[in-house]
Amino acid sequence: MTLSASPRSTNPRTIGTLPATTLRGLLIGALLVSLGACAPHRHHPKPLQHPTAEYADSKVTQIGVNSYLWRASLDTLSFMPLLQTDSNGGVIVTDWYSNPSNPNERVKVTVSILDQDLRADAVRVAASRQVLQGGNWIDAPVQAATVQKLEDIILTKARDLRRKTLRG
Repeated sequence: MTLSASPRSTNPRTIGTLPATTLRGLLIGALLVSLGACAPHRHHPKPLQHPTAEYADSKVTQIGVNSYLWRASLDTLSFMPLLQTDSNGGVIVTDWYSNPSNPNERVKVTVSILDQDLRADAVRVAASRQVLQGGNWIDAPVQAATVQKLEDIILTKARDLRRKTLRG
């Protein structure tokens, strides 16, 4: 194929001295090469890095909620029979529990983990209490300090678990 300097060709199927099919092929090839540069890259330039041992993550997402709070909640309530656990939703519901030393009183606890971060406001405890009177269980108030104490125990255990992870 030769290019000439002639301004126009008399053949309608050529542009300059290049045939139209050759020119069309060159344009399509250039278009494909330029579009190929827009394709997403399938390799990662840097390998994924794991958190350093210097700080243990406060956000752990293997389950739907913070795993330190989840584990600490299960540990704290391990003496009570569990009715429902949902690690994705972060809810633990116990069945009624009566302390053997006080069989005329029973307690039911619900723990909700509200966040993936280890924070004081990421755990909420609700408790119900009943007392046995005349053979019937009657609802009784739960002291606010009891609920607060359970939340504090869970948070302390979760922080301890995180510290142990940090130390290895």
